[in-house]
Amino acid sequence: MTIAIPRDVLDEVVATRRDLHAHPELAFEEVCTSALVEARLRALGYDVRAGIAKTGVVGVLRTGRPGRTILLRADMDALPIEEENDLPFRSTVPGKMHACGHDAHVAMLLGAARILMARRDELAGTLLFCFQPAEEGKGGGREMVNEGVLDDPKVDAVFGLHISSNYPTGVVAWRPGPFFASSDSIEITIRGRGGHGASPHESVDPIFTAAQFITSVQQIVSRNISPLEPGVVTIGAVHGGTTHNVIPDTVTLLGTVRAFDSDVRAAMPERIERVLSAACAGTGATYDYTYIWRYPVTVNDAAETRLVDELARELFNAGRSIEGERTMGAEDFSFFMERVPGSYFLVGAAGGPDTAKPHHNAAFTIDERALETGVQMMVALGLEAPRRSR
Repeated sequence: MTIAIPRDVLDEVVATRRDLHAHPELAFEEVCTSALVEARLRALGYDVRAGIAKTGVVGVLRTGRPGRTILLRADMDALPIEEENDLPFRSTVPGKMHACGHDAHVAMLLGAARILMARRDELAGTLLFCFQPAEEGKGGGREMVNEGVLDDPKVDAVFGLHISSNYPTGVVAWRPGPFFASSDSIEITIRGRGGHGASPHESVDPIFTAAQFITSVQQIVSRNISPLEPGVVTIGAVHGGTTHNVIPDTVTLLGTVRAFDSDVRAAMPERIERVLSAACAGTGATYDYTYIWRYPVTVNDAAETRLVDELARELFNAGRSIEGERTMGAEDFSFFMERVPGSYFLVGAAGGPDTAKPHHNAAFTIDERALETGVQMMVALGLEAPRRSR
């Protein structure tokens, strides 16, 4: 298979990415991004639905020929980060930045939509181009699924990609089974009895209790979970006290919990509370505990992932199609794949030190040569996935 991206299409993809990068919008605030997407899809001739999950947009192409219904997805939201890059298209919005590559995702899928509409006589089945809001912690994927994006028409398989600074430019990284971890949050308030730091025996020290809990909770990963199953419990914020010699009444803790196995994830709330309860019982403190279910494990279907690998090998070469490493990062495309089979893959965009910065970093940027790879993969999936039976 050969998919050549015309120069004018590639130029438009680059320009779109730069425009979106300069005008980032946060979760569920993607009003201008959504309007741009809607206008482009309508101009191309797609049946367009807007306002799904507030700012989501879907373009539908029914070929009238037999085949599966395939959904291709791009997320649209930016992050609350002040950009440090000195680029001609750096963010013009203070405190907001596309620091995870979603600007590239939108641009690539729009480019693929343009090419596939031009090649509609070669297509089968039905294609949905899904532009999703609020991936960054707000669960926009869940909201789109709840509002029926997979139901009318009924979707048979879903595909999504993420640009990645962890892989060289142009590499396609896939993995069958669990690829991205689940991500949940914990919020804890430990309640003691404040007093003078010189007389701790007259107080119930919530800071000491919190320290006991923070240390002990790591036994869940080291002693309650199989060594063959990764897990993470990280306490990322501790707030308590105001000065040197005062024991406070309360301490608040915020944390994140990650797993690759659904059973491990399901057991985490009770395991964490058991450790918390024991720590508080030992000092006489009490607690408030909230476990917030956020994103499930992103589990790739084996057959759909083989298709991604096959197409990448046909388009490029075997060296550019690799099995990626699992990541403890999370992705709300998981909500789509809880309902229907699919595959989520990475497109490398690290062309050197400047484009190998971590995601969610104020200096994050991409090697724009990766945009062509992403467009090619989405076009290939649009051409081939509807024809493949399971």
